[in-house]
Amino acid sequence: MSNQASRKTILRIDDDDSTLGYHRALLERRGFAVLTASSARIGVQAALACVVAAVIVDYHMPEMNGDEVATEIKRHRPQIPIVMVSNDDEISEDVLKVVDAFVPKGEASSRLVPVISRMCGDDVPGFARQQFGSA
Repeated sequence: MSNQASRKTILRIDDDDSTLGYHRALLERRGFAVLTASSARIGVQAALACVVAAVIVDYHMPEMNGDEVATEIKRHRPQIPIVMVSNDDEISEDVLKVVDAFVPKGEASSRLVPVISRMCGDDVPGFARQQFGSA
């Protein structure tokens, strides 16, 4: 099996193109294939139409907030782990119950890959287990 065929695919949903590009590069450097969606609705459609190992969704988006996106995806594909990212420090517990993990956007460069790797069952070289913490 080729390395390309065995790569796990992550879906990244965010209305900010620069964040999409940054997170795509971050994940691809660690060997993940990355699909991106620049709107909540397109992201939900992609999650339901494609085989993805995990979804990363922004909280604040124009059409639907990240918890609404997560709820819709989980309704159809409950097995897909979902990570929410946000600059917002005041995300309610009710919102966080819908997702499997939360990563502050400001910490994405150090925490996003370990969280996704753990959810996908992969070890990440260079990342200590204690960095995973409670996400």
